Amino acid sequence: MPLTLKSRLCPVSHEVRGFYKGVTASALAVSVVSSVSFGTYKNFLGALCKLRYGAADAKPSKLDVSLAGAAAGAARVVLTNPSEVAKVRMQTQRDPCPSSTHQPASKPKYQGSLHCLKVIIKEEGFGGLYKGCSALLCRDCSASAVYFLSYSALCDWLTPDGRNKPGFLVVLLSGGFAGVLAWGFGTPMDVIKSRMQIDESDQHKYKGLIHCVRESVRKEGVKVLFKGLGLNCIRAFPVNMVVFVTYEGVLRFS
Repeated sequence: MPLTLKSRLCPVSHEVRGFYKGVTASALAVSVVSSVSFGTYKNFLGALCKLRYGAADAKPSKLDVSLAGAAAGAARVVLTNPSEVAKVRMQTQRDPCPSSTHQPASKPKYQGSLHCLKVIIKEEGFGGLYKGCSALLCRDCSASAVYFLSYSALCDWLTPDGRNKPGFLVVLLSGGFAGVLAWGFGTPMDVIKSRMQIDESDQHKYKGLIHCVRESVRKEGVKVLFKGLGLNCIRAFPVNMVVFVTYEGVLRFS
């Protein structure tokens, strides 16, 4: 997807295809991850309501919604970390250039998403697939809590009194703004997560989450934690409009 610009500015030599590197790794898991995320949220919220109020369909508090959202974020991490590692490695990989005009360029280290995963396992073990897991957990738990909380709050605020369900336009706007707010909270840890995942076994630039944050801020200032925020928000609004319209549609017809 063109918005992989948030990971790097593609050099001219990549041409248009450079913007689409690592998309396979994301696309392979997106439907499964969305199902698990929303399923975890709905079931966790129902269990909380049953525990606290005696009925799974009782009106949840904002704290209940936030906790269920954080649980959904934690569930996502288990599934998405390997594909996130592959995506980031593919997007930051530089195409090799020929050493002279008479010699062809050598093959890139990673020749596709699945090949990238195989190379990581071979060189770094299965633990390599979960590099940056701590940062991803911080990102997804906090962002997902804000995501579902802001969606719920906006729907309540925009839905006229006397109506049980939010209308189509309310769902569109609430979903879009929920996505933007979630990325506002999630971008700092997204930056750190990407830096930790790029750090291959022969580099060891970062010793852990705190060390990565400290080194990044020391060298580039606090603003480094918000790199890509604009692109994340531009992408988040339309994507999450569609996500929540689909989610509400499934709920109403299930």
